[in-house]
Amino acid sequence: MQLVKIKLNSIEDVRTFIGILASYSCDIDIISGKYMIDAKSIMSYFCLNLNEPLTMQIHSDENSKDILDSISAYVVE
Repeated sequence: MQLVKIKLNSIEDVRTFIGILASYSCDIDIISGKYMIDAKSIMSYFCLNLNEPLTMQIHSDENSKDILDSISAYVVE
């Protein structure tokens, strides 16, 4: 399992981000405050505050490097 901070600035970013994650079969969650959502579900993002960085939790050690490479534009330090 791996945690990484991400920033999604618009609904278009969310759509693109979900499209990237949909190609991976492992479970991926987004954590924001008290909320934990399925990172591949666009409807879930409507309950989140996109003004703040979000925490992404990848539930696979095998795919985490590939996933991080494919979403590098959204990763924040």
